Amino acid sequence: MSDEKDIHEFSDRFSAALGRGDSESARTFYAPDARIWHNFDDHEQSVEENLKTLAWMHRKLPVRKYNILRREILHDGWIQQHVLEATLPDGRLFRMAACCVVRMKDGLITRLDEYLDPAQAAVLKDIKG
Repeated sequence: MSDEKDIHEFSDRFSAALGRGDSESARTFYAPDARIWHNFDDHEQSVEENLKTLAWMHRKLPVRKYNILRREILHDGWIQQHVLEATLPDGRLFRMAACCVVRMKDGLITRLDEYLDPAQAAVLKDIKG
């Protein structure tokens, strides 16, 4: 990426693909050997594993939005604080705060470290889908 504007636009398009649950579009943002790490299980996912997680989230929360609270551009990516919001099947509002550190090379994501509270996500296991 050549400048901050390019990284912001890339990040906006990536967040939109995730928000739509568009796995095929999301795949195009990742380098083939990218790794995705989560603080709650200390596990690194492959791109394929991450896209399965995205599909699972889309089944659980088909209509959702990433509200970006803050984004700081780095020389090789960005740090983003956001809240994932959706309406649960019973009408309750679902909110999950997260922070991601995204590293890039040659215009693709090579690593994404995601920090979130698993207690906020726990409600999703009881939702059919």
